[in-house]
Amino acid sequence: MHVLGELTVEEFLRDYWHKKPVLIRNAWPDFEPLLSSQELAGLSLEQEIESRIVEENGQDGPWSIRKGPFTEDDYLALPESHWTLLVQGVDQWIPEAADLLEHFRFIPGWRIDDLMISYATDSGSVGPHYDQYDVFLLQAEGQREWRTGQMCGEHTPFMKGPKIRILENFEESDRWLLNPGDMLYLPPALAHWGIARGECQTYSIGFRAPALTELAPLVFDDLMENASDDQRYADPDLSLQDSTGRIDQAAAQRLRKLLTEAIQDDERLQSVIGRLMTEPKYAEHVPDAETLNEDTEALLRQAPAWKRAEFSRFAYSEHNGHCRFYAMGQEWKLPLSDLPLARLLADERQYGTEALISTIHSETAEKMLKLIMEQHLIYNPEAEYGD
Repeated sequence: MHVLGELTVEEFLRDYWHKKPVLIRNAWPDFEPLLSSQELAGLSLEQEIESRIVEENGQDGPWSIRKGPFTEDDYLALPESHWTLLVQGVDQWIPEAADLLEHFRFIPGWRIDDLMISYATDSGSVGPHYDQYDVFLLQAEGQREWRTGQMCGEHTPFMKGPKIRILENFEESDRWLLNPGDMLYLPPALAHWGIARGECQTYSIGFRAPALTELAPLVFDDLMENASDDQRYADPDLSLQDSTGRIDQAAAQRLRKLLTEAIQDDERLQSVIGRLMTEPKYAEHVPDAETLNEDTEALLRQAPAWKRAEFSRFAYSEHNGHCRFYAMGQEWKLPLSDLPLARLLADERQYGTEALISTIHSETAEKMLKLIMEQHLIYNPEAEYGD
């Protein structure tokens, strides 16, 4: 289903993505929430599910936050209004939530982070803030007023006191009231403030934007594995200096040139991105692998179709003479004949058995697919794990 209203994907990417907000009225006609507010609260009682409650005026002062799991008594003690429940990674636990994210794959699938669902009582809010990633805010139930403001950055001041980042100053520029099915897109760093008008639910489709602090260690690990002692700092352009102890700008430029040349290999950088962006969101909840004795084709023929596990993240890259497939932080180098298999696995979430078998063209791909099954990264939707 097209969720951008009258905008084409090309227009959205050109004019709005990572640039400015856009409100899409009736983006999802007749939208029905996947969970009732009671069912959402039920998820927050579970130990393994990430959840938070934000109160505008809580026991700890303004904009207090508590992390789950919660109890029924916690909810009974809450006021009638001015609080919000946030449940993260709902797509990891509810297959229908994972299916909902499929409608946003006009953005590369490996960029999608998760579906967060928020339930708010009247006037509930998490305060004026900004996020460091792109987000679509789909109104699922009730009404929420959204206000947008200034662009923010590392020097933007926050209120002192609250444990969450509440902007010290909010410079409102626009205000919209969203009804069920309406959707607001916000680029990174844009100040925004959502306030429930009556009880409501909002679905946040967030996109992963890895920080340099995440990327740099992987890049430098790769450099260490592939660097040679022959790659050294050199200064053939050295000229006479007036001070023997000074490190001048030319020295910095030589070092920059050395490092830049060391990361010129696109394939290695694609590998870094592929491994990082397919790591599981909640690694501690990934089921243990099992050993399967049958061969790959026999295993596949045990079901007419297979489905990607809700926690699985797949991607691939194409190179001269070969391709690479990434899953859950792992990578496999495959012959180019297996590119259709890599693309099928990464682009889709449901796979016909015959389609999978027909795209296996190497022993490496056969072993990879068996390992993926042993790790429960794809499963028979008609059976439970371990059946």
